[in-house]
Amino acid sequence: MNRYVVLYLATFVVFIPIDFLFLGLVARGFFASQVGDMLGEIRFAPAILFYLLYVAGVVIFANGPAGATWQSALLYGALYGLFCYATFELTSLSLLKHWSWAVVVVDTSWGVVLTAVSSTAGLLMANWLAPKV
Repeated sequence: MNRYVVLYLATFVVFIPIDFLFLGLVARGFFASQVGDMLGEIRFAPAILFYLLYVAGVVIFANGPAGATWQSALLYGALYGLFCYATFELTSLSLLKHWSWAVVVVDTSWGVVLTAVSSTAGLLMANWLAPKV
């Protein structure tokens, strides 16, 4: 199997359950208390599209380059998470009445940690399942 497919799937398999655990259990009350009146039913098509595209970005920018190491995947994963999550959060803060700095800090920090961990774990799993030749 193509190494990039393995890398993508390994990263995806790490990213999704950790994010669902955080959003569904750990931070659910926090987000509901901060922006609860803005929350609606989950729209699955955009959510799935986000996850598919975001993990592709992780592979392209963090753990997929030819010389990627666990250290570079950790660093570039953290930076990719920072840039992507901060873009969304700061745009939301600038436009949405009920967005708060607390939400910006918590969710951006989460994006940094989640992306760093999943890019690193995805690379390590891919190296084990489909070693570079």
